[in-house]
Amino acid sequence: MVLAAKKLRAIGVLGLNERNTDFIMRLNPRRLFPRVDDKVLTKELALAAGMAVPDLYGVIAHQAEARNFAAMVGDRSSFVIKPARGSGGDGILVVIGRNQHKRDSFRLSNGMLISEGEILHHISNIVGGQYSLSGNRDKALIEYCVRFDPTFAEVSYQGVPDIRVVVYRGYPAMAMVRLPTRASDGKANLHQGAVGVGVDISTGKTLNGVLDDVVVEEHPDTGALVADLQIPHWDFILESSARGYDVTGLGYLGVDMVIDNDRGPLILEMNARPGLNIQIANCAGLSNRVRRIDEIYDSSATPEMRAAIARQEFPA
Repeated sequence: MVLAAKKLRAIGVLGLNERNTDFIMRLNPRRLFPRVDDKVLTKELALAAGMAVPDLYGVIAHQAEARNFAAMVGDRSSFVIKPARGSGGDGILVVIGRNQHKRDSFRLSNGMLISEGEILHHISNIVGGQYSLSGNRDKALIEYCVRFDPTFAEVSYQGVPDIRVVVYRGYPAMAMVRLPTRASDGKANLHQGAVGVGVDISTGKTLNGVLDDVVVEEHPDTGALVADLQIPHWDFILESSARGYDVTGLGYLGVDMVIDNDRGPLILEMNARPGLNIQIANCAGLSNRVRRIDEIYDSSATPEMRAAIARQEFPA
């Protein structure tokens, strides 16, 4: 075990304890955590900074407000319900259509039908804190349902892929695409069974993937190869991720984005505690990259400049 740990350090792999002490505790003041832990506040900050986010149809903060659900969604056939302080994809309902024969019945992204009463019960659970990070009372967000870019059509199962960029002191350090699978129930969450695919920061092209800590070349459900996909709007995605540092003040940050077929890149959420599986997906360690960023760090650099430097410094 000691030998393995030394070998991992030698190739620059960042460990959990080092991440917690040297990055999160040192660079992320706890007073700033609400900026990313509360998705409503994250949206407000992003919008104030001119960053695009999915439209917010409504917020339900109290049990009695659940009766406003029908008015919030109106005649829309698709929308997403999520906890404001949730994590790991828990508590998210993705509605993609209505039952043509029964208007108060909806179809989820996994194909199942759900009644309006069941949705209201789920909202009640969210507000009660069932999915919140702390277990305290929460708010339910009703927002726009992203229609993913066709680039990912062959490598996604019943869900919307997202792009995670780890940003260190404002510089994009590493990136991956998270692809929903049958096992993840259509959610882009690695812990629930999604595939993480590394991205060459210099070009925006995908590399090989990781599934349950095992390197894979194909999507487990579609059989399509996950490498060599060109991510659209890559320069804009990197620049938006770099701007996340200016918006949140967090020195170690995960920025999650989606590419909507009609609206282009949208900020989905930001994370003060991004995980480390991104290193497996990229077959590279974060430690070497953050050391390089410390060497070239320029406090006066704009988000656009920091993104351009990352493209130069971190080719696959």
